[in-house]
Amino acid sequence: MRKFLISILSILLSFLVGALVLKLSGISPLEAYSVMWEGAFSQPNYVAYIIIRSTPLILTGLSVAFAFRTGLFNIGSEGQFIIGALTAAYLGFIFHFSPWIQIPLVMVMATFVAAIYGGVSGFLKARFGVHEVLSTIMLNWIALYVSNYAVFINGFRRPDMETTEFIQPSTSITLFSDWKVSDAGVEWLSHHPFWNSFLRPPVNAGIFIALLAVVFVWVILNKTTFGFKLKAVGFSPTASEYAGISTKVKVTQSMMIAGALSGLAGATHVMGVSKNIAALATHEGYGFDGIAVSLIGANSPIGVLFSGFFLGALKYSGQKIQSTLEAPSEVIGIMIGAIIFFIAIPKVFDFVGKKHD
Repeated sequence: MRKFLISILSILLSFLVGALVLKLSGISPLEAYSVMWEGAFSQPNYVAYIIIRSTPLILTGLSVAFAFRTGLFNIGSEGQFIIGALTAAYLGFIFHFSPWIQIPLVMVMATFVAAIYGGVSGFLKARFGVHEVLSTIMLNWIALYVSNYAVFINGFRRPDMETTEFIQPSTSITLFSDWKVSDAGVEWLSHHPFWNSFLRPPVNAGIFIALLAVVFVWVILNKTTFGFKLKAVGFSPTASEYAGISTKVKVTQSMMIAGALSGLAGATHVMGVSKNIAALATHEGYGFDGIAVSLIGANSPIGVLFSGFFLGALKYSGQKIQSTLEAPSEVIGIMIGAIIFFIAIPKVFDFVGKKHD
């Protein structure tokens, strides 16, 4: 409960910081926040876009939170996301099966490859003592340049473009895409304005996968012996060794699960939204945003669910103040940074309190 209240207070304080930045930029904070609110919730299609934007944030947030709860810092969620997206894009392009086979096969394979990629840093820590922060930072850049290299592979690259071919239609998890443009769909939607607006964006099944992942992580951490052992290793590796728990194996397994969750985020993004991948000059940011989602959500699966939606809404509605008021879009980044800063403040106050006790 205390962590929840800290997150709420941090969010409120971050809005004050954002208001200060807007005021210094000559823009009314009340007007800006009003535009953000209307840009997020005034139309059903805006809500749909927030759900789409939030889906990968929830999954990468779960990835970081899972690692945190087991004593690890998975700063490599971005690289794992890229590997999952790349695998889904490639397999989704070369496979030609029925959707009932293609969709789960591509998603499972993308998740598995990302799990192996995440497990590399766990193995390096368990076997050679390499800190996961160092190894995952390096693996992030390796993933980025592997992805850029793959984009230019002949047969996988779109002619004269720096993007891959699109995945097969049988790989797509977008909902009602064919029905929306059919005569029956157009007729039905014309009589249902709410759904006509809500289904306009590429609404996809990714959010349901993210919700299942939240339940999956919660059950593992709180209701299984396996999860108890993972948390025990994170809390005290030495005590766990004395209790007969193989800490080296558990560290690797924890990073594999974290990698799988980030890879699943990449797979759902490709299969539900982008349908291909492009050459990138820098990281997209879904994995790094997952760190903020995890911290705001107090590293709990349920908290991550709500913080993922919050951050998705903040980033989507933040675009509106730039186009409507010509406000600097960096305000949203400042607000997110302020949230993390204020979440860290209680640690300082705890320390000061102990000094005076």
